[in-house]
Amino acid sequence: MNPVSARLLGQQLICPQFVSPHDVVEWMGAMQAQEYRMVRWAVGMRTKKPSAKAFEKDYNDGRIVRGHLFRTTWQLVAGEDWRWMLELCRDNALRGLSGWMTSSGVSIPRAEQDAVQRIFSDFLERNRIARKSDFAAALAEKGITMDDHRLSYHIRLGEYSGLLCSGDLFPMKHSYALVSEKLPGRSPVPRDEALALLARKYFRSHGTATLEDFVWWSGLGRGDCRQGLEAIRGELVREDWKGLVMYRHQDARTRGFRRGGVILLPSYDEYLIGYKSRQVSVHPDHSHHAHNQRGIFWPVVLLDGVVVGNWSTPGGVPGIEVFHPGVELDEDAVLAETARYRKFMRK
Repeated sequence: MNPVSARLLGQQLICPQFVSPHDVVEWMGAMQAQEYRMVRWAVGMRTKKPSAKAFEKDYNDGRIVRGHLFRTTWQLVAGEDWRWMLELCRDNALRGLSGWMTSSGVSIPRAEQDAVQRIFSDFLERNRIARKSDFAAALAEKGITMDDHRLSYHIRLGEYSGLLCSGDLFPMKHSYALVSEKLPGRSPVPRDEALALLARKYFRSHGTATLEDFVWWSGLGRGDCRQGLEAIRGELVREDWKGLVMYRHQDARTRGFRRGGVILLPSYDEYLIGYKSRQVSVHPDHSHHAHNQRGIFWPVVLLDGVVVGNWSTPGGVPGIEVFHPGVELDEDAVLAETARYRKFMRK
């Protein structure tokens, strides 16, 4: 099967199967959430009836959570998946965070970490949600002052300790809540089962994909990823494409792809960032239009699943610039997609 059409279908970018934003996030496993505002469209566009208000409700109810998990970067996951995913990636995440702190000349003693987290917890028990500035004020009341950089590390440590998760959705600023209050308690998932579950989520939503793609996406060791893949090998269909060994889940859809489709893909979208093998959807000569070497990803325009341009929203109205030579977008398809985006922002 053509990996382009497989990925479009698996990622719910064409013929979406779900109504609920939560169900989209649960299906995808984890979704890059670097851009706090743009990620709403990343989820909404994958539902049957995109609605910003529906996303906000699932987010505020704790059915969708935003935090730092795999690859120590911002991601959205389903609320019921937060705890077992955190257990799966915590050691790698802490090593990555420790490396950043060391390179920045920052050292946080355990006693300081415990004291700060007690203040975070006390504040949230009284106020339910907090923004970063609220934490800074709460620390100042106790005579503790620190720069914004150090405070960010403390908040991240609060996430990895299982204390903090995302709070309510605000227009611009991220907020935090207590995991114990925001998310229902669930039984621990043994590591071998968690690896199999993560592999299943990845290959059903991101297939057709390689083992190397799974390693990149998860940020876990190759051995862990291979263990997860082997645990579900009986559920996978092997595909060979241009010298790459790829896999898709046996339940993946194979019908629904139609030519002429235009999609406004947000920055840091899973359709690109979820793979090491991005040559499937963006020609190497054009990759610099989609992302740079420092890991910055821009909003792009897809035509039949291939990156052909960029888009932005000056004044709230999407504007499109095609860079792919010889490509002309169907005007009706462009109007339909821009109308879908604008409708989403209003609903």
